[in-house]
Amino acid sequence: MAPKGWKLNELKSLCSKISVGLAISVTPYIRPDGVKLIRNQNIKRNYFNDKSVVYIDPEFAKANKSKKVIAGDVVAVRTGSNIGEACVVPESFNGALTFTTLIARPDPELLDSQYLSTHMNSGHGIAEVGRLCAGGGKPNLNSGELKRYRLLTPPLSEQKKIAKILSSWDKAITTTEQLLSNSQQQKKALMQQLLTGKKRLLDKNGNGFHGKWKVSEIGELLRESRIPSKTNRPSKRLTVRLNLKGVVPRECRGTEAVDSTAHFIRKAGQFIYGKQNIHKGAFGIIPTTLDGFETSQDLPAFDFTRACDSTWFLHHMSQENFHASLEDKMSGTGSKRLNPKTLLKIKIMCPPIEEQIKISAVLSMADQEISVLQKNLTSLKKEKKALMQQLLTGKRRTNVE
Repeated sequence: MAPKGWKLNELKSLCSKISVGLAISVTPYIRPDGVKLIRNQNIKRNYFNDKSVVYIDPEFAKANKSKKVIAGDVVAVRTGSNIGEACVVPESFNGALTFTTLIARPDPELLDSQYLSTHMNSGHGIAEVGRLCAGGGKPNLNSGELKRYRLLTPPLSEQKKIAKILSSWDKAITTTEQLLSNSQQQKKALMQQLLTGKKRLLDKNGNGFHGKWKVSEIGELLRESRIPSKTNRPSKRLTVRLNLKGVVPRECRGTEAVDSTAHFIRKAGQFIYGKQNIHKGAFGIIPTTLDGFETSQDLPAFDFTRACDSTWFLHHMSQENFHASLEDKMSGTGSKRLNPKTLLKIKIMCPPIEEQIKISAVLSMADQEISVLQKNLTSLKKEKKALMQQLLTGKRRTNVE
């Protein structure tokens, strides 16, 4: 049951216009300047991305003026993986054309644009778009279907208050995302300087590290570990995730049987990698929680020698230009693999252990900052989602002044 004063409406009763933008090729009409064109890449969830702007020939735009938008319209993606994603057209794009996007023009006396955008981007909106697209092949939302989009609407003053509250959360999320992106870029630049010796740190006496770094084979830093498993337990196996996501337990299927493939015991603190995907960031350090777990020889593991700090080595491997280059050293027919012997023969620039430890400490601090921001971002998104669930259903009411 709808809360008192709220109504369940179809969008067509709340908008003066619901239509689709240009559905023909616009490539011949693109110009260095002219009338702005809104594309799917400009539409983000409750955020208009104006970083990528394309201009259309003014005469072509004049001939297709029915496809123009005005500030305050809500534009939405009508096909693809992010179907239904919506945002409000800003003042700077007033009069722009749109390309294959949906256009909704709320009646200002019935529906707040920001409220509609927020609703379409919520869990309720995503489910409603899914309902409207059900039964077809490739997901595709047309203007006729959008007209049947259903949403609970409170009085206009409450719509505006809800939109304002959720907008403040969006701003906090955007700010945190920007801080996170900046920290990640700063760490990347710091890695480039510290792991190549372009920037040297201070030693324990406050003097700068000096002297040339040694060219070492990785075999001087690592020793392969091959401790056979006597139990070969499927429930005690680990794997390495792609894209530097680390070492995790491998999912065990309930019917999985002990097979004849040889498995080896892995120890906490060892370096481990996937032979087929090391160039895609499938490597890491085994955490203490996975001490004693097992893998086959497709995931070899290594102990560190006294000449190598494990965290420094992991940061060195994490450089995208380095681990991506390992693909050229993989061999075999079909699925290529990086043999441990090949890895151990690779030469890298290696500072003394004292300098490695200092570099590790600096980069680990950067990692901690990134981790805190990632946790804050996750928390903000989770809290906003819960708040949206309450505000958009009337379970929590706002005080309208």
